[in-house]
Amino acid sequence: MFELFPDQPVYDYPTLLNVFYSLVWAFALSSLIAITHKVTFSGHQYPKNFFQGLALGSIVAAMVMMAIGDSLARGLGAFGALAMIRFRTRIQDVRNILFIFASLSVGLAIGVFGYTIAFVGTILFCTMALVLHLSPFSTKDGIRGTLTFRLQDGKGHERVLAILDKYCTDYDDVEITARNNGRYDYEYQIEFMHEGDNRKFLEEMRAIEHTLRVRITFKDFQENN
Repeated sequence: MFELFPDQPVYDYPTLLNVFYSLVWAFALSSLIAITHKVTFSGHQYPKNFFQGLALGSIVAAMVMMAIGDSLARGLGAFGALAMIRFRTRIQDVRNILFIFASLSVGLAIGVFGYTIAFVGTILFCTMALVLHLSPFSTKDGIRGTLTFRLQDGKGHERVLAILDKYCTDYDDVEITARNNGRYDYEYQIEFMHEGDNRKFLEEMRAIEHTLRVRITFKDFQENN
């Protein structure tokens, strides 16, 4: 079976055919990882740019490894060039970080012509991700977000908690701020029921007397500083 993935020693100048063959496999395997991530995703809205990043990341990693080869000087040069780039994107979900590393690891393995490692690692990673998605440890039960709202003199808070119990599987108060004019600002981390209607939730929240500035923010992937 693994004759389709002949491991080869790293050499300085691979032929055009070897480069093309390697990069195609890198893209195919990382695309499988990206598809697995999309299938097991349980957030509010799946961003297409994250999918493309997973699919294309292995090609970049493979090209870097092929360019470096066994040369220490080229490795230090590539490290210096990458150090000049400032990555300002913060990934909040540990699971998303692991998928990014999986995609890059495929590229690293392909870049040193370790086809068997890349193939077996991708199949095992995707299989285990699907198994966990179907297990009790799955994150598909709810949609996470941040709820912020303002109450006049703190009135209506009991009604807010009743609505949270109705539409959310879990919620925790993160911050409560008292203003000089008698208003209170609340921030909650919430997890909606998978079949819950977010619009009805907002309508009931806004229908509460003395409730102002009701807002839900979904933070599935990342924040920009």
